[in-house]
Amino acid sequence: MRRSSLLLVLLALAIGFVAGRTLPSRMPGGSDGAPGASGPARAGEEGEPGPGSARRESTRGPSPDPAQAGEASTVPEAAPTPASLPGEPAAGLRPDEQADIEIFRRAALSVVHITSREYARGFFFNELQVREGTGSGFIWDTGGHIVTNFHVVQDASELKVKLHDQTTYDAEPVGVAPEKDLAVLRIKAPSDALRPLPLGRSAGLLVGQKVLAVGNPFGLDQSLTVGVVSALDRELQSPNGRYIHDVIQTDAAINPGNSGGPLLDSRGRLIGVNSAIYSPSGASAGIGFAIPVDTVRRLTEELIQHGHAIQPGIGITLLPDGVGKRFGLDGLIVHEVNRGGPAARAGLKGLELDRYGQISEFGDRVLAVNGEPVETLEDMRQAFEKAGVGATVTLTVGRGRTAREVRVTLAALN
Repeated sequence: MRRSSLLLVLLALAIGFVAGRTLPSRMPGGSDGAPGASGPARAGEEGEPGPGSARRESTRGPSPDPAQAGEASTVPEAAPTPASLPGEPAAGLRPDEQADIEIFRRAALSVVHITSREYARGFFFNELQVREGTGSGFIWDTGGHIVTNFHVVQDASELKVKLHDQTTYDAEPVGVAPEKDLAVLRIKAPSDALRPLPLGRSAGLLVGQKVLAVGNPFGLDQSLTVGVVSALDRELQSPNGRYIHDVIQTDAAINPGNSGGPLLDSRGRLIGVNSAIYSPSGASAGIGFAIPVDTVRRLTEELIQHGHAIQPGIGITLLPDGVGKRFGLDGLIVHEVNRGGPAARAGLKGLELDRYGQISEFGDRVLAVNGEPVETLEDMRQAFEKAGVGATVTLTVGRGRTAREVRVTLAALN
């Protein structure tokens, strides 16, 4: 019995010795695979993943080799993508984006920043007041002519034009057309520094086609906005109260300072001159207006050659709009016919007055121009402007109860 007990004790001691050899030894700080008080497990040590460790491991690739356990794994970061060089399109852009970028780069060489100053004497103490304004414009030719809006340069005592390379020149007015909100300036700059814009046509524009507006909104140089032609044949009141016809409406953002800048088509050709916005707040509300390039082309050449716009006409004066309706007559009532003018040569007749200055007999009435009815003086002016000086137009003329057609050649009235 005593021997059996001794054997059992020895067997228990042997089992305990073997178990002690197989159990893992514990190190201070709990480095047995679970984080201890000394901090998180180092790279290369096994254990429960801490917050975010799975995310890091998934970006770093496979686990380190067991032979390197205990050493911090060093995984190089991905090489950064080099930034696009100035003047080079970023990789991965759509073809239409690359086209817009190229159009802007070319147009930016032609768009200018115009600064105006107006000097005025104050009422008290004869103090000098200075008012400043900014706007946009663009290079018309290598002779230094700059096209902009009339309201950009209106009442200016001093004008300066800044080109794309930041060089600034004094500018002189060449001619203005307030009735079309257009003006032409001239700067004395080297011809090789002047890049005129290519000209398009506004007659064939379609609602929905893409347009780009370039200018200096709020005085910020060289800004681009993109949109579409929203509508055509709009009317816009000019600074002198007359109406500009065939105006282009666009949703490309046009803000204060964009005035006078170019509106371009998707090939970078000039199709209009940005002129105004419709907005209760004064900022862009998605409705902008541009003077059509067909009007701009004609008027710019006239302003360069004559200093003012040429008004085509036939040498008549008319009674105010609406007078005929009070007498039950349609059309525009001819008041006087200038001697020797186109209308006189065509046989037109004005009204007759009695000795008291009262109308005793009506003469001719202009009913239509080239088949298009005219109800106001503005209608007739617009028809004559479309035809131009030297063109022959067909007037439908009424006298009494009869009407006839008369062919008249338009002449320059000023």
